[in-house]
Amino acid sequence: MYKRQTLNNLENDIFIVISIYRDIEARAQTLKIPAYQFLWGDMLAWGVCVDAEPERGINFMRQAADQGLPEGLEQLGRYYSKGKLVQQDKERAVVFLREASMLGNQKAQIELVELFLDGYGSPYDYEDAYHWLYNAVTNDKKTHQKIANCLSKLEKLMHPKAVRKAKRPLES
Repeated sequence: MYKRQTLNNLENDIFIVISIYRDIEARAQTLKIPAYQFLWGDMLAWGVCVDAEPERGINFMRQAADQGLPEGLEQLGRYYSKGKLVQQDKERAVVFLREASMLGNQKAQIELVELFLDGYGSPYDYEDAYHWLYNAVTNDKKTHQKIANCLSKLEKLMHPKAVRKAKRPLES
């Protein structure tokens, strides 16, 4: 009796998972909802619950990013920075990460500053990047320390007047 009940539960769980991924696929392909395009793209790229199709996956992530989804922009930026699933292209990574940073994605803000510190991007963008990170809020001590280190290093590359201006409150 126990084995049959466990098998029924497993069959039910599989049905639920299949229903969920079909729903995600429909919302991504038909309704073109950015969060679902990003999720479906991630599932396709890495073969989560479906056969892996990295090219289609990246295409769905790009569609989400084109609609301004910060998580899609950040992930594509990270992939281009690291050369994951795509050819490494640090300058393209800067473009995606800057957009995600402007939309408040903290991971992107940190990654963007790290690319600046490695010599990529434009010094004209340092002030914005410093401004976003300076106003970042986190309760994670490791992230807080990482932000502090990024700010300290970026500040050394900036004019003191630009640093003062970047320390303004976020809403200004």
